[in-house]
Amino acid sequence: MRLHVKGKNVEVSHAIQDYAERKLGKLSSQLAEPTHVELELAVERNPSIADNHVAEATIWTKGPVLRAREASGDMKASIDLLVDKLERQVKRYRQKRRHEHERHERWNGHVPAEATSPAQEGMMIVKTKQFVLNGMSPEEAVEQLELIGHDFFVFRNDESGEINVVYRRRDGNYGVIEPA
Repeated sequence: MRLHVKGKNVEVSHAIQDYAERKLGKLSSQLAEPTHVELELAVERNPSIADNHVAEATIWTKGPVLRAREASGDMKASIDLLVDKLERQVKRYRQKRRHEHERHERWNGHVPAEATSPAQEGMMIVKTKQFVLNGMSPEEAVEQLELIGHDFFVFRNDESGEINVVYRRRDGNYGVIEPA
């Protein structure tokens, strides 16, 4: 695993870098080589933010890119929280790959000895919603998003006729997801 540690508004000391390498090194046994990990450590300069030590990591795997962000009052605590979140993501990613492999074996006529469903693993769909997709502009979708108070809103774009998603970004602005 190749780890690149960088700082934003903070100089990364050797002690913090060694601590991060030791903590993130736990993930290397669970990830395939070569895996590239980028860790960005930052200190928010806003005095009203109590959890101003931020650790943000991006892991490039053969499959998806895993990302996590955690903040606390101490940099080591932020790194600990980040590693815990990444371990959960890696575990979920590995289970998903295992289930895809099992499904592929079933398709070819082979049934594995122990087949588990996502519901048995603790992840299950608890609610389903159905609604009519009205045609609107992205600006109207942002207004709807604000009215309902959610983090995202699904709509049919008037111009393209495609299904789009408008979402609220961390910086307070909005983004639109469109199919390629």
